[in-house]
Amino acid sequence: MDYTSQSEQTKIARSKKMMLWFGIISLSMMFAGLTSAYIVSSERRDWLRDFELPQAFYISTFIIILSSLTMLVAKQAVKTSKKSLATIMLLLTLGLGIAFVAYQFIGFDQIIANGYFFTGSESTVTTSFIYAFVISHIVHVAAGLIVLLVVIVQQLRGKYTKDQMLGLSLGATFWHFVDILWVYLFLFFIFADDLIH
Repeated sequence: MDYTSQSEQTKIARSKKMMLWFGIISLSMMFAGLTSAYIVSSERRDWLRDFELPQAFYISTFIIILSSLTMLVAKQAVKTSKKSLATIMLLLTLGLGIAFVAYQFIGFDQIIANGYFFTGSESTVTTSFIYAFVISHIVHVAAGLIVLLVVIVQQLRGKYTKDQMLGLSLGATFWHFVDILWVYLFLFFIFADDLIH
């Protein structure tokens, strides 16, 4: 393909997609490093063997998977020129994203209520790792929520059509990434100890 003959708009779209994927790969490597450190640390004698994830994390997992589905419906609605449905689904995705973050903090409260602490003299390596994972992920979800707000504003301004979806597509890709990342972390927490030991 001759890249010099492409329109300026096509080149900009390609570069934005590449930048997003570089960011996603970098973030994936960061979490891969964290999960590797978790596995290595699980050999410590003070590692908690009977720690169970709080119920709120199960609920938040369902919520974030649902938010990916609403984002897919929103994108499809734009493709089929159903503007109202697209707007409703984007707003619903935003609401589900906020609910996800709320349930993550409820999960923290449940962990503390069970006598486990993230910092201080009563903390453990296990809970400190979970805290680091979840807080790091929440930061990325917060970035995703900001992206969603921008996408919603652009949608309300009528910027997206079936032929002009770059911003929506980039936002949807990032949102699906944070969703998949949490599902990976959730399954990792559930099965890691069984796989390691």
